[in-house]
Amino acid sequence: MNINDDESFENDKLMSYYIELGVISLEGLDEKGELIYSINEELAQEYAPELLQSHQEYVDRSLLELYQAGLINIEYNENLEATIHMSPMGYKAAKERGLIDIDPESFKNIPNN
Repeated sequence: MNINDDESFENDKLMSYYIELGVISLEGLDEKGELIYSINEELAQEYAPELLQSHQEYVDRSLLELYQAGLINIEYNENLEATIHMSPMGYKAAKERGLIDIDPESFKNIPNN
């Protein structure tokens, strides 16, 4: 086993652990056949705060990159609540990064075996 195999094995164990705790759930497959997971924020705060923090940092970093590329605009109201407006290219890029909620009806069936 090489280092990448060891790392992959540890990641698989950690994902299985998070699934067992209910911190993450397998939701389906995207159009490319990649697995889609959701995070239960309440359970993640309790059992996997490092996962939740890492996810939030990823979302923040991704939105900043899309903003800097001119693919999204952010407006704030008087209560400083943000509204994000996306160009069609921005929507596509956000979806590819997993920032857009995916319609569960578009998932492919996952075999139960």
